[in-house]
Amino acid sequence: MKKYAGFFQSLRFALKLKWAKRKQLFRKSKGLKAFLHSHRLLVIASLLLGLLITHPGYSQSTAPIPQSRLSIIDSQLVQQGKALYAAGRFVEAAEMLQQAAQAYQQQGNTLRQAMALSNLALVYQKSGLFSEATHAISTSLNLLGLNLLETSPPLLGERDDRSQILARTVEIQGLLQFEQGQTEPALITWQKAEALYREKNDSSGIIRSQINQAQALQVLGFYRRALTLLTKLSQSLQSQPDSLTKGVELRSLGEALQFTGDLEQSRQVLQASLALSIRLQLPQEISASLLSLGNTASVQQGVQGASAFYQQAIEIAPSLLIKVQAHINQFSLLVNASQALDENLLLDITTELAGLPPSQTAVYATIHFAQSLTKLENKEYPQASRDSIARLLAQAVQQSRNLGDKRAEAYALGTLGGLYEQAQQWADAKDLTEQALRLADVANAADIAYRWHWQLGRLLKQQGDVAGAIVAYDAAIDELQFLRNDLVAVNREVQFSLRDSVEPVYRQSVELLLQSQTPVDEQTLDKARQRVEALQLAELDNFFRESCLNTTTVLLDKVVDQDNPTTAILYPIILPDQLQVIVKVPGQSLHHYAVSQSQAEVESILTKLRQSLTEPATIAEVKSLSQQVHSWLIQPIESELERSGIKTLVFVLDGAFRSVPMAALYDGKQYLIEKYAVALSPGLQLLNPEPIAQEKLQVLAAGLVQPPLEFQNFPPLPEIQSEFNSISAAGVPITTLLDQDFTSRTLENQVNQATFNILHLATHGQFSSRAEDTFILAADGPINVTQFDTFLRRRDETRSPAIELLVLSACQTAAGDNRATLGLAGAAVRAGARSTLASLWNIGDRSTAILIGEFYKELATSRVTKAEALRRAQVILLKQYPNYSRPSYWTAYVLVGNWL
Repeated sequence: MKKYAGFFQSLRFALKLKWAKRKQLFRKSKGLKAFLHSHRLLVIASLLLGLLITHPGYSQSTAPIPQSRLSIIDSQLVQQGKALYAAGRFVEAAEMLQQAAQAYQQQGNTLRQAMALSNLALVYQKSGLFSEATHAISTSLNLLGLNLLETSPPLLGERDDRSQILARTVEIQGLLQFEQGQTEPALITWQKAEALYREKNDSSGIIRSQINQAQALQVLGFYRRALTLLTKLSQSLQSQPDSLTKGVELRSLGEALQFTGDLEQSRQVLQASLALSIRLQLPQEISASLLSLGNTASVQQGVQGASAFYQQAIEIAPSLLIKVQAHINQFSLLVNASQALDENLLLDITTELAGLPPSQTAVYATIHFAQSLTKLENKEYPQASRDSIARLLAQAVQQSRNLGDKRAEAYALGTLGGLYEQAQQWADAKDLTEQALRLADVANAADIAYRWHWQLGRLLKQQGDVAGAIVAYDAAIDELQFLRNDLVAVNREVQFSLRDSVEPVYRQSVELLLQSQTPVDEQTLDKARQRVEALQLAELDNFFRESCLNTTTVLLDKVVDQDNPTTAILYPIILPDQLQVIVKVPGQSLHHYAVSQSQAEVESILTKLRQSLTEPATIAEVKSLSQQVHSWLIQPIESELERSGIKTLVFVLDGAFRSVPMAALYDGKQYLIEKYAVALSPGLQLLNPEPIAQEKLQVLAAGLVQPPLEFQNFPPLPEIQSEFNSISAAGVPITTLLDQDFTSRTLENQVNQATFNILHLATHGQFSSRAEDTFILAADGPINVTQFDTFLRRRDETRSPAIELLVLSACQTAAGDNRATLGLAGAAVRAGARSTLASLWNIGDRSTAILIGEFYKELATSRVTKAEALRRAQVILLKQYPNYSRPSYWTAYVLVGNWL
C-alpha cells in the first residue's frame, strides 16, 4: 500500500478540489481571479515561489538556504514542490509542500514551516482552492507573529531570514485578497508589504508591491493614481543598474501598462526590457520581452508589427513554451485579420504542442489554438477539420483533469461544446456545456461561466425552450455585471472582443425578451431597456478602461413624468432580425413597436444617410433616406406624441443610430427639428437635471485659428473671433484664450481658476472609438480626452459652479470609424458637464459662428431649455440663411445629456 500512498493523497486532494465550496467567499471578484489565472498580470506568482525558498540576500538564481539550516530531505521536498509548481502540476506540488510543512513542524522549525505554507498557499491559489490558500497563508503569518490589523508590523529584533519571508508572505496575502474581491484590503496589505521591503532595502520587493498596488487602484476606479504610480515606477527602474531582476520587473511593468491601456508607454518600457536583456545576453528574457512587445503591437500596430515581434521571439527563444505561445499568437492574429496562412505554421504549432510537458500553460495554449482553428472557413487544412479540433480539445480536457485544474477543464469542455454546436449536434453540445458550467461554478470562473451560460441559452433557444433560454441569458448577463469592473482591468486585445463576445449576449437576450410574449408586458420592456443600458455602459467603460457612471444620477423616466411632461424618450434597439423601438411618454407605461428590418438593412440605410448628409449636392437623397428612418422611429408613434403635447424628443441611441443626427429625420414635408427639440442621452440616467435657465451664464472660451504644423490636415478656422464676438453680443460674460494663449497648460489653469458654467472650445478635434485617438487641438498639440478629463475632475474637486454645458464647436468623428461616436459619448459623460453640444463632422466656419451666436442668444434672452435653444438656432440657419440651408450645415450639431 505504501507504493500507492502518494496516489491516494493526490486523489484526496483532487476530490477536495472538486467539492470545495467557496462560492460565497468571493463571488464579487470572480473575473479578476480568472483573469490572473489566464494572463499572469502580476509577477508575484512567478517570482515569489522561487524567492521564498532562496536566501534573502540572493537573487532567484542563487544557491538555496544552506543545508545546515534544513534537513536534506526537507529541502528536497521544497525543491520538488517548486519544480512541480513551475511545471503546472499543482496536485503533486501541493503534496510535496504539505509533507515539507509537516516535517518542519515536527522539527519545531517555525520559520521554514511558514515558508513552506506560503508556497503551499500559492499552489492552492493556482488550483482555485481559496479557502485552503487563505488558511495556509494565515497559519504562516501566525507562525511569523504578524497581525495584519496592526499598523506597524513588529520587525525590531527579528532575524533577516524572518523579515524577508514575512514580507513575501504578506505579499502573497495581498494576492489572495485581491483574487477574492477584497481589493481595498489587498491594497492595504501590499502597502504593508512595501513597508516591510523598505525596511530590508529590497528594491525588487518594493517594485513588485507598487505594481500590485497600481492594479488594485485601477480596479477601485483610481485610474489616474494607478497610471501616476506606474509612470514613477518606470522612471525609477530606468535609473537602476542592469540585472536579470531589473529586466523581469521592466517587462512586468510594461505588461501592466498594456493592461491599463497605455500602449505607447508599455511599448517604451518593454523596449527597455528588451535592450537590457540583449546587453546581458539573456535569450530567455529576450524572447519573453519580444513576446510581450508582440502582444502590445497587436493592438497598437496591427498584424505586421506584431507578427515581426512574434517571429523574432520564435527564432531566439530557448524555451519551447515561448516558441509555441508566439506561434499561436501569430496564427491567431493572421486568422482574425483573414490573412493568408502558411501551412508550415500549423505544422510547427501542432509539433510544438505535442512536445510540451503537461502543464496549465500547455492546456490553455491548446485551447487557444483550437479556438483559432474553428474560425478558419477554408477547411483545406487538415488541422482545421472538426475531428482534428475535437481531438485537440479532448486532449486539453484530459490534461486538465490530470492536473486537477477545474477551471481549465471547464474552458476546454465548453469550447468542445461550442464545436458540437457548430456541427448542429445539439444534444451533445448541451451536455458538454452543462458539464463545463458545473465545473466553472466550482472554480468560480465568471469569465468562463458567462460564455457557457450564453452558449446554453443559444442551444435551448435552438431546441425551442425559450423560457429556459431566457434563464440562461439572464445568468450570463448576471455574470457580466459581476465582471463589469474586471472587464476594464484586462488588456485591450481581450476587451475589444467585447464586440464579438459581450455585445451579442445583450442583443440576443433583448431579442428573446421582446419575442417571448405577445403583447410584451411593461416589466419585460423595462428589463430589455436595462439590458441595452448595461451594454452602453460596458462600451463606455471599455472606451475609458474604467467604470464611468459612478455619480449620482436620476432616471429619465422620473424626469419626464415629474419635471418635464412635454418630453418623450425613444429607445431604438438594433437586433439581428428586426428593429425594436421602446417609447416612454409622460404619465404612460412603456410600450414598443417592431420594424421588420434586419440589422444589416438598418445599418446600410444609416451609413448611406450619414454619407449623404456630409455631401452638399445630395439633398434629395438625404430626404429619401431620412424619411425612411422617420418611418421606423417616429411615424408609428406620431399621433400619440401630438395628443400628449410632446415638444422635445430624447433619443437613447443604439449602435449605428449614434452616427446620424436625429434632427435630420424627414416626414415628407418638414424635418424633425421643425416640430420637436431633439437631444441625446448616453443612457437611461441623467446627471442632476437642473434647467440651465435658472443659472447666470458665464463662458470660458478657448479657440485655435491655425492648427499646429503637424496637423495641417485640419483647415484654419478664421471665424473663431467672430464666434466669440457673437457670444459676447448675446450678453453672456466670456473669458477667452485664443491661438498661442490656448495651450494645454493655460487651459488647465483657467479651468481650475476661472468662474464659469459653460466651457466653449472652438478648435479642431476628433472623436474615435479609441480613447487615445480622441482629442482636441491646442497651440501646443493635441489634448487627449483622458488628459482633458483630468483637468475637469480636478476642477470638480476644488471649485463650483458645476459645468452646465461643454461646447465643442469644430470637432468631427474619425473617418472610417463606425463606432467613433463612443468618443463623443465618452467625452460627454466623463467631462462632468451636465450636457455637451458638439458637431459630428467638420462644417463651414462661418455657418458655425452664426449657429453658435443664435444658440447663445436664445439661451440668454429667451430662457428656454438647451434643446429648444439649439432647435431655434438650427431652424434659423435652415430658413433664414439660404447659403446654409442644406442639412449638412445645421444637422451636424447634437446635444448630449441634460436637455433642460
